[in-house]
Amino acid sequence: MRSSLAPGIKLATSFSRDSWYRGFILVLTFLFYTAYHLSRKPISIVKSQLHQNCSFVVKPADLNVTDNVTWCDWAPFDQDNYQNLFGILDNCFLVAYAIGMFFSGMFGERLPLRYYLTAGMLSSGLFTALFGLGFYWNIHSLWYYCFMQAMNGLVQTTGWPAVVACVGNWFGKGKRGFIMGVWNSHTSVGNILGSLIAGAFVSSAWGMSFIVPGIIIGTTGVICFFFLVERPEDVNCSLPQHHESSEREPLLGNSPSSEEIFSNHTSVQATEEHAEAISFWGALRIPGVVEFSLCLLFAKLVSYTFLYWLPLYIANVAHFDPKGAGDMSTLFDVGGIVGGIVAGVISDYSGGRATTCCVMLIVAAPMLFLYNRIGQNGVPTTIGMLLLCGALVNGPYALITTAVSADLGTHECLRGNSRALSTVTAIIDGTGSIGAAVGPLLAGLISPTGWNNVFYMLIVADVLACLLLSRLVFKEVHRWCGHAARQRGFKEI
Repeated sequence: MRSSLAPGIKLATSFSRDSWYRGFILVLTFLFYTAYHLSRKPISIVKSQLHQNCSFVVKPADLNVTDNVTWCDWAPFDQDNYQNLFGILDNCFLVAYAIGMFFSGMFGERLPLRYYLTAGMLSSGLFTALFGLGFYWNIHSLWYYCFMQAMNGLVQTTGWPAVVACVGNWFGKGKRGFIMGVWNSHTSVGNILGSLIAGAFVSSAWGMSFIVPGIIIGTTGVICFFFLVERPEDVNCSLPQHHESSEREPLLGNSPSSEEIFSNHTSVQATEEHAEAISFWGALRIPGVVEFSLCLLFAKLVSYTFLYWLPLYIANVAHFDPKGAGDMSTLFDVGGIVGGIVAGVISDYSGGRATTCCVMLIVAAPMLFLYNRIGQNGVPTTIGMLLLCGALVNGPYALITTAVSADLGTHECLRGNSRALSTVTAIIDGTGSIGAAVGPLLAGLISPTGWNNVFYMLIVADVLACLLLSRLVFKEVHRWCGHAARQRGFKEI
């Protein structure tokens, strides 16, 4: 009697060769950007170790130091203006990242994505590790750490435009908010892993909090060199559906609201025969790009302020040790994973990307106020507020950087051109990165006056992000009202 095929083999053979390759690319790009964020996170964990309350630290018997309140701190962060110095350190990375992002898209257009990503991850691993080696080399120069942060910020710009362009090459108009929301969890997963890895070493030898993530992202760079496939045609796979879409294909799926927001524009027409990169001004003239870019600026301002300052805030206000504060801060990113998926699902169901973002931003503002007021009243309250704030803050951020940016690559005028997609993505994320640079800097300047003022700044940014989408929200609501009226008319007939 002939034996039946094993269930696992049946499952494996039920997927086509194209499906296996697409799944492989999705997992690979997820891994790459997880490594990028993993290497960014340690600085926020280590801050509370570079400057801490030395009265709670047990002094080793063989350590010959003067008995002062800063004996356990790491110069130059042992001064009273340490919060400003941390802000400068963050800004070196984020300003370099914001500036470099606008140029990164142009480089991504002209260089093979595999080489570009490999070089970026290897370079990021080098500068991340060099920052940590300052501990073992006993370096106390602010300029050294600022330089390493700035260089790391520049090379980290290779990541986002390249992975989005690669995904755009492989996936067509079937990209929906739910799928992209799940894929975008690489940001939060990277933050969580970066926090846990840095937290494991921060109290004993904080240099390893940077060296280990540097080795990890360098290793993923090697994996990229050996395994990344940039385009389906390189391995004789079928082209994604957007390559064959008609002139009438809307940008954001099949919903009418998407067609309204991202309608065809005569100034940015491109032909399939000439895969030329879209111009900077042409991309800005696509309806909705300016609004979403500016909204992302303020949304990313809030998100990155939490990314760089939340562990220190928890350590100062809730009196956690550096490792405990770092571990607790990962709950914000756990909430971010859920928020990104929920935002994608809601926007898929409703057909309103802008409205979904706006509602989440509106709810986020009072939740930030509550977290500052009652968020440290016991561990259960802290956990709940961190999860809720993480979901509401990172949900709109995730939706704009994935569903909106990736959908631009399915626009018929781009014809799935990765070169054009790289430029458009860099413009959107570059604009958001300006906010990412400003937020931590303002937090460093404002925090000496009290953490309440930092949260007021975040709430104002949240409200501004919401207001910038008001025109698009009005159009979506108007469409919904018109659709409801037509449905009533049909029923009466």
